[in-house]
Amino acid sequence: MPKIYIVDVTNRDGVQTARLGLAKLEKTIINIYLNQMGIFQSEAGFPVTRHEINYLNANLQLVKKGILSPIRISGWLRAIKEDVIEAFKNVPELEHVNLSISTSKQMIVGKFQGKRDFSGVISDMTSAVDEAKNLEAKTIGVNAEDASRTDIGNLIEFCLAAKEHGADRVRYCDTLGYDTPFTIYERVYQIASKVKIPLELHCHNDLGMAVACSIAGAKAAVDAGVDAYINTTINGMGERSGNADLISVLLACKYGAGMAEKYQLDEKIDLSKSWKTAHYASFAFRVPIPINQVGVGANAFAHSSGIHVDGALKDRRNYELYDFEELGRGDPEIIETGRMIILGEYSGIKGLRNIYGKLEVEFKDEKEARKILELARYANVHTQKPLTDDELLFIAKYPEEARLLMTVTP
Repeated sequence: MPKIYIVDVTNRDGVQTARLGLAKLEKTIINIYLNQMGIFQSEAGFPVTRHEINYLNANLQLVKKGILSPIRISGWLRAIKEDVIEAFKNVPELEHVNLSISTSKQMIVGKFQGKRDFSGVISDMTSAVDEAKNLEAKTIGVNAEDASRTDIGNLIEFCLAAKEHGADRVRYCDTLGYDTPFTIYERVYQIASKVKIPLELHCHNDLGMAVACSIAGAKAAVDAGVDAYINTTINGMGERSGNADLISVLLACKYGAGMAEKYQLDEKIDLSKSWKTAHYASFAFRVPIPINQVGVGANAFAHSSGIHVDGALKDRRNYELYDFEELGRGDPEIIETGRMIILGEYSGIKGLRNIYGKLEVEFKDEKEARKILELARYANVHTQKPLTDDELLFIAKYPEEARLLMTVTP
């Protein structure tokens, strides 16, 4: 039976949200949290963008050390042979890639403006796939940008060419959030039935249907006999109105009517890290979680109406579809109201020892302590926010990777 897997794109598409962004340390912590959640793959960044190179190499060192495992760390590239060559030169340990090119008439005319036609799109894509295979990429995904506005015959031709050249799966991109759950089901089912290649669903939320379309597309792929890979972002971050929210997608797969009985979600998924992951992303992006956010919003399990309160107190299933404990909720949050010692870019050794002492971290000698102090100072400059406990622990445990990912040379 085909399965549904999650490829989270917070660190690629989420960080492209206008006016917002993440520091490389924050992207790394998100990769760690996604791994703890059992997410299949993180699209971690851009291996041909210079300021991403050290961060990606540092994260792939964490892969080799078993810290980021079993999650796959992948890179996003244009489907151009030259970009593939540069990517593997910049990030030699890169194993998983997604190669992206526009396929719709609108974008071929509106973006390429006569520089290539549809046959040129296929030629560029297949050349890029061939080069990625030549450079020993372990998995290759091919992205059809604006797939939802692409002629279905052209899209099937594109997918067949990708498969013939050795692509592992094709990403159906609803780049403008144009699809409805009905149209994406029909189109994905046609592609999957005729091409027999696993399909990724990459849905944007311009019409408020990103989660619904992702579930419908995944259902179509599985119904046609192939694996489905849903692209998500934490808290639905992403360009314009965002992408499909990670936790909403997971809950829909698990608790949506008719889903769990027939459509198998990757068994490694662990929802208990949902609360922590969503709130860390909110802090890092500096975007509050809406009070009515699915699963992790302040009101997701709040009841006020008399009828609802009565029903919930009698049996939680009267008004709660799933349990808050499953999402890692329920523990009280402690807020310090007295003296606070905060580690910042101008902190000293006594502040460092005080803070790390509370985290039960001991340094073997003064030299090690001062090394971590210097890295923590740089991390504070890097994030421009107070460092979280997990960020502090990461720096102490993996100082060389921390140093590398924070190193940017213009």
